[in-house]
Amino acid sequence: MPTLLTLDTAISSTGKLVLVAVGEIDLSNIDEFNEALAAATAEAAARGEKVTVDLSAVEYLDSAAINALFAHADDIELIAQPLLMSALTMSGLAELVSIEVSPSEE
Repeated sequence: MPTLLTLDTAISSTGKLVLVAVGEIDLSNIDEFNEALAAATAEAAARGEKVTVDLSAVEYLDSAAINALFAHADDIELIAQPLLMSALTMSGLAELVSIEVSPSEE
C-alpha cells in the first residue's frame, strides 16, 4: 500500500514557485515525488529562479527522497521541519542546499 503523499505547486507571497509536500516520502511514492520535483524545477528554471521545496508538513523521508533532492540540489531551496534536519544534515544535503527550518508545532 502506498504511503500517503500530497504534492502541490503554488506561488508564494514573494512570487516564487513552491512545491509543497505533505505526508511521507518513501520508496512507495518516490516516482510521484520525482516527477513533481522535475516539473517544478523546470518551471522555476524557465522563470530564472530556484524552486522552493516545502517539506514542513513531511513527517518522514527515506534515502530515495534524499537522493531525489540531491539530484536537484543546484535548482532547489528547502523548508524543512526540525524533525528532518538530522537526516538532511547527516546526508550532506544541508551543505549543498539552503534550508530554512520551519517552526516546530509544539
